[in-house]
Amino acid sequence: MTDKTERSENQMWGGRFSQGPAEIMEAINASIDIDRRLWREDIAGSKAHAAMLAETGIISRKDAAAILGGLDQIAGEIEAGTFTFSRALEDIHMNIEARLKEIIGEPAGRLHTARSRNDQVATDFRLWCRSACEDAAAALGALMAALAEGALVTADAVMPGFTHLQTAQPVTLGHHFLAYVEMFSRDAGRFMDARERMNECPLGSAALAGTPFPIDRDATATTLGFDQPCANSLDGVSSRDFALELLSASAITATHLSRLAEEIVLWTSPQFGFATLSDAFSTGSSIMPQKRNPDAAELVRAKTGRIYGSLNSLLTVMKALPLAYAKDLQEDKAATFEAIDALALTISAMTGMIGDLTPNRDNMKEAAMRGFSTATDLADWLVRELGLPFRDAHHVTGRIVALAEQSKKRLDQLALADMQKVEPRITADIFNVLSVEASVASRRAYGGTAPENVKAEAQRWIAALKKD
Repeated sequence: MTDKTERSENQMWGGRFSQGPAEIMEAINASIDIDRRLWREDIAGSKAHAAMLAETGIISRKDAAAILGGLDQIAGEIEAGTFTFSRALEDIHMNIEARLKEIIGEPAGRLHTARSRNDQVATDFRLWCRSACEDAAAALGALMAALAEGALVTADAVMPGFTHLQTAQPVTLGHHFLAYVEMFSRDAGRFMDARERMNECPLGSAALAGTPFPIDRDATATTLGFDQPCANSLDGVSSRDFALELLSASAITATHLSRLAEEIVLWTSPQFGFATLSDAFSTGSSIMPQKRNPDAAELVRAKTGRIYGSLNSLLTVMKALPLAYAKDLQEDKAATFEAIDALALTISAMTGMIGDLTPNRDNMKEAAMRGFSTATDLADWLVRELGLPFRDAHHVTGRIVALAEQSKKRLDQLALADMQKVEPRITADIFNVLSVEASVASRRAYGGTAPENVKAEAQRWIAALKKD
């Protein structure tokens, strides 16, 4: 017997073929190196299917019991690391089914009654993506808690707020942290929204047209924790928008992580000096002994590209596929697994960095006092106290800023007489609003940076996250 014939007989679809696949065909066709991580989902789906087949009388309860026992044994072997994965058997589904036959013999062949690998893999993948949504939301909750705790202790830590990366107005570091809590909260919501939409069970769609067997699709859906079966068999086996939505949520989350990572890179630089990371989240240089590099933040920033790439990869795979299943869909898992692995790592790394970050309050405050950051407070005072239209107040303030710039002084260092040369009605009360502390304290409107706001909002988030 030739090697090719042996390979043909080892294939569960080999009856149609007289020869086995070429080696290169076997190499490109096999997915076991990727989809072996679906073994838990595959065994869960097979157990649900076998139990349903027995309940509906499609197979005997004796055969179902043998199948269930064999699947439990396989799960134990995989957990113990003694299971042998074979590339010749292509994928996790065939590997498990082949081992099941070795264990229980002829009843193993009844497991595939009324199902196809098409609905089998779609079910496994939905189960995995559903768990990935839950895991991502939970990890984001931990990151949000770290940020909210940080916000509580830095509610009054003044720093410059930027637009165009130019000093704009004073804010607090706590307020800055809470901005990311809001972003990551929406990200967690996107994952859970995606989970809700994907929670329909493809099992029972069979290859594409459904099955003539009297199966109970509601039973398998309920057993596997789905809300309901997929209503259309073509859609059930061929759609991957659930994975696209998972990847889309991942890409948006990665964007937010990357923005925060970029700020940590800036903050920890000597030029900013706003914060430091400990040795736990820094690396050194092989040639420059003075260096402390924020490599964890840089890698969070860089891995965003991998996640974007995975989304674009699967979009490209799906963009021209006619219904129903095509082998192109085998490429869905590698991209998704890579993205979710990268996302999990980056969320964990960011959570660690936020807990490790030590702010330099003095440097932040000093930076906030530069760049005439309280100019808007001056303009607002002119509106409130002198009744100037804001546009006129803006013009007056601009002239005073120019005067301070020429004098190389901060606004609160200008003499009252100098300001009165621009606007004679200005009084000494103006100095009550020109400090950075006064500026942030005045921003008490809902959503503002006033320390009292930040403390209250941080406490609200901490309580909500603990409850969740």
